[in-house]
Amino acid sequence: MTMKPTLCDLPSGSRIAQTLPGSDFADCYQFDDLWPDQNAFETYLTLTARTPGWMNALMAMRNQAVRLVGLKHLGNLSSGIHRKPASAYHLGDRVGIFGLQHLQPDEVILFDNDKHLHVQLSLVKHVVDGKPKVSLSTVVHIHNRLGRFYMAIVGPVHSVIVPRMLAQVAHG
Repeated sequence: MTMKPTLCDLPSGSRIAQTLPGSDFADCYQFDDLWPDQNAFETYLTLTARTPGWMNALMAMRNQAVRLVGLKHLGNLSSGIHRKPASAYHLGDRVGIFGLQHLQPDEVILFDNDKHLHVQLSLVKHVVDGKPKVSLSTVVHIHNRLGRFYMAIVGPVHSVIVPRMLAQVAHG
């Protein structure tokens, strides 16, 4: 198996798909499940632990730029996530840059809410055409003009870096 992410629809029946109405941005990338014995949250932790250095550098640049307009400094994707085992996390806990919103064996949803937008990230483990797959979805609801401006910049960048990051993560 390889991790060649492909753009797809949000998984039907997933909890994240229920948040799609009224959203301002959404995407989903699907790839082979390289860790079929892990639950959704364990797979998320595995992915974030393998975050490439260039992605953390982009997050650092983002954090410096947005502080000028009063947005939160988020840290990086893997900030502090391996201080405790997956089983020790509870709803509401911080997991890297996100809070833990929904936790089931087949789907984990993480979120961040700031004055400009509400972001949700979902990792769903499921079977497609008899093969174990992972779908990583992002859904964004914009709160104001700052959010629209932010997403005008981040949206196009997101669609370039996420598939590249996912492809690189498999080799980490």
